[in-house]
Amino acid sequence: MDFTDTALLYILLGTVLMEKEKPKRKVWARKWLLRRKQKGCYENLMKELALEDAEGYRRWLRMDTATFELLLGMVTPYISGKDTNMRKAITPGEKLALTLRYLASGETQTSLSYQFRIAQNTISGILKLVCNALVTVLKDIHLCVPSSKAEWAAISAAFDDMWQFPMCIGALDGKHVKICPPPNSGSLYYNYKGDFSIVLMALVDANLRFIFVDIGTNGRISDGGVWGKCKLKLALDRNTVNIPEANNLPLTTTKVPYVIVADDAFPLSLNLMKPYPGRGLNDEERIFNYRLSRARRVSENAFGILAARFQIFKQRILTSPMNATKIVMACCALHNFLIFRNPALYIPASSIDTEVIENREIQRGNWRDSASEAFVPLVKRKSKPGQLAKDVRQKFCKFFNETGAVSWQADMCLLH
Repeated sequence: MDFTDTALLYILLGTVLMEKEKPKRKVWARKWLLRRKQKGCYENLMKELALEDAEGYRRWLRMDTATFELLLGMVTPYISGKDTNMRKAITPGEKLALTLRYLASGETQTSLSYQFRIAQNTISGILKLVCNALVTVLKDIHLCVPSSKAEWAAISAAFDDMWQFPMCIGALDGKHVKICPPPNSGSLYYNYKGDFSIVLMALVDANLRFIFVDIGTNGRISDGGVWGKCKLKLALDRNTVNIPEANNLPLTTTKVPYVIVADDAFPLSLNLMKPYPGRGLNDEERIFNYRLSRARRVSENAFGILAARFQIFKQRILTSPMNATKIVMACCALHNFLIFRNPALYIPASSIDTEVIENREIQRGNWRDSASEAFVPLVKRKSKPGQLAKDVRQKFCKFFNETGAVSWQADMCLLH
């Protein structure tokens, strides 16, 4: 054996010894994860609730078994995985249940990892995948902006019938949704409350459904600036959403535009009505403010129900602003979908603020018990409206005090 052969032998021997000393890769080191099918909550707790406790199932996922199965069928093509030689894929049902539980409870991904016996580093990908799928399958039916004059007219008719506010096409509100600021973002998402947030702006119909949402503006922008950038404002200014032309108030010849009702966080304009400001109001102005507040209550109730049903909003959403935006969008889409499926089940009468006219009182909805601090409201702002906008408000004011008056308004406005 010459020198070359000897050298090669030593190299080969060294390589073998190094390979033996290398730590072997651990596959599925946490054995409890392997028992997901036998002991995970999807195969056990969920099935027990489905068979033995329908109310418990609804509380756990915010929907009944039939609705879960319907939704599962819709999202399965978008969230299915493939089995590998190493392991079987997590099923679409497990992915959907985990995501719904995350949205409903606001639990940490660590907590969900133990419940569902799914590795924590896998859960974040599942949440992103399923939220994207929920938005994809629900947005065109349950979260689409009205696009025809007939659709807007139907919304207006519902406001007139249910809340005695004619020519109204929605109640507008905006809230700061708390998030974890991304690295190196500085004060970009820092809001006036000293927290970090993105803004959810929404238009709500008479039945508490979101008919327009704009999500993701960073919390640092002034609340007036948020409305200035809102896609809805641009659509109203350009009338790209087919809102009908101005029409007469009922039983009058007084022509007004279709309007949105809002609070003092928004500026008065031709298409946006807000209360008369200040304390020295006359009786007619107080009655207008009451009637507007009565119609606007739908947006307050809608946001309250959203936060009560999806308690992810009770604390910071611990993900990137982009992912947080998709999570909020998924919750809004689910909110509308669940109202469509069973409004009485999703929004029981006791859950929302309700006027008891015969007793001249307002009963507070029980969403306030669990969700009153979930969102950060927009700041009330002062503005100098144009004369045309003030004239429109005055026309509504006169109507509510004359032709459009209701018998209980004088007593009820004392509560405001």
